[in-house]
Amino acid sequence: MAADSINFGPIDFEPYEPMEGEEYMNADQLKHFRDVLQKLKVQLMEEVDRTKSHLSDDAENYADPVDRAAQEGDFSFELRTRDRERRLIKKIDEAVDRIDHKEYGYCEECDADIGIRRLEARPTATLCIDCKTFAEIKEKQLKG
Repeated sequence: MAADSINFGPIDFEPYEPMEGEEYMNADQLKHFRDVLQKLKVQLMEEVDRTKSHLSDDAENYADPVDRAAQEGDFSFELRTRDRERRLIKKIDEAVDRIDHKEYGYCEECDADIGIRRLEARPTATLCIDCKTFAEIKEKQLKG
């Protein structure tokens, strides 16, 4: 991993360095984010395959109830993790669809630029930082 590369969960990638005066979400930027999203999706799909293999290979019928409970707890945790990853894969597919329709990188609430650095931190982001902050404040107020 290069010193200036970014680690997004399971993948590493070189951050996009825009040229001065470069148009936001031009073809190069869209290609960069498509590549990042596709790498992330491949990695997540490999994890799904590993989980399927692990669950079928390691499924033992323990006689001891404590061992059986521990195994079921491990499997349950792994399945919850895969469910979160399944939802992330859906968000990745939606982000790629936004790239295809030239809508990627723009806030779905106010249509402002989300920003390259924010998208590199969260390539599936659909809100600019201001709208996301407002949504989180609103959510906290509704809960509390």
